Amino acid sequence: MTEQRHIIHIDMDAFFASVEQMDNPKYAGRPLIVGGNPEGRGVVAACSYEARKYGIHSAMSAAKAIQSCPHALFVRPRKDRYKEVSIQIMEIFRSCSPIIEPLSVDEAFLDITKGHNTIKDAAETADQIRNRVFHEVGLTCSAGVSYNKFLAKVASDINKPDGLTVITREQAEEFLASLAIGKFYGVGKVTEKKMHTLGIRIGRDLLRFEKTELIRFFGKAGAFFYDIVRGVDNREVKPGAGRKSVGTETTFHEDILDLKQIQEVIENLACKVAYSLQKKETCGTTLTLKVRYHDFSTVTRSLTLPVPFCSSEEILDHMPRLLRATDAGKIKIRLLGVTVSNLSLQSEKPPVQMILPFS
Repeated sequence: MTEQRHIIHIDMDAFFASVEQMDNPKYAGRPLIVGGNPEGRGVVAACSYEARKYGIHSAMSAAKAIQSCPHALFVRPRKDRYKEVSIQIMEIFRSCSPIIEPLSVDEAFLDITKGHNTIKDAAETADQIRNRVFHEVGLTCSAGVSYNKFLAKVASDINKPDGLTVITREQAEEFLASLAIGKFYGVGKVTEKKMHTLGIRIGRDLLRFEKTELIRFFGKAGAFFYDIVRGVDNREVKPGAGRKSVGTETTFHEDILDLKQIQEVIENLACKVAYSLQKKETCGTTLTLKVRYHDFSTVTRSLTLPVPFCSSEEILDHMPRLLRATDAGKIKIRLLGVTVSNLSLQSEKPPVQMILPFS
């Protein structure tokens, strides 16, 4: 058996909204939405837990959010402030381990195997980190502790907000067997729906399928699903992950509004990015869509997947979700960009036929 690893996943609680509530005490305890103008065509970027009680969530239109909670407060995002707070938080993480992999401004994996003999030791360190973040920064976070990245990530979401969950190797089998399939990291709404059609609603249902069957149904992700439901995830925590990227963007001669035209441009960009990835024999796990509107305001929407991808089909499979989180089709656009980051070599991936980008 390989060395028992001790992995922590820390996720800040409603980060953007919590920063706003911390900086402005009058917002504390109130339904707060960080995002665009509810009287226009803005989108919810983040919201407080008080707002979530009304069914509000990120990527929801601001107009729908205000209908759900008429007394909600709206504030514009302050990216520089969030970055400033993120730097403070990451420094706390780094003081506990040099092996840290940020996934975004508000979450990261830490490998603290060295110097921690038991998972109980690791849990104590995770609790210390949470206490430091609260007392030194003023925010709460939730932590998951386990022997691999997948279980640590799932664990951090169980007792939100301000929670700590530990999943030991002995607990993993029973935990995963009863876990709702939508709670599995990497299973989005589309995949969850497909799994439901196959009779897969909890981990125990997934265990019935052979690896070849899951690959046939879900592609390379099927192999990942086969392993994780058995508690197997050998991915390492990679310091510095996310700093490398492959991307392309295009600026239009005239601003565009037609959603079909926007989708065609994204398909072209995805094809070009996939071509570059395959030439470099690399793949990535983070996908980012960049949209610049006619007034030069710019938004980016990203997601990180558990399985590396490099084909245009894989990129386009997740683009609708990112596109829906923008005002594309509602506000004229002057620029679109697609980027893949968190890169790694394709050495363990099956060969992929290269598709040339069309002009």
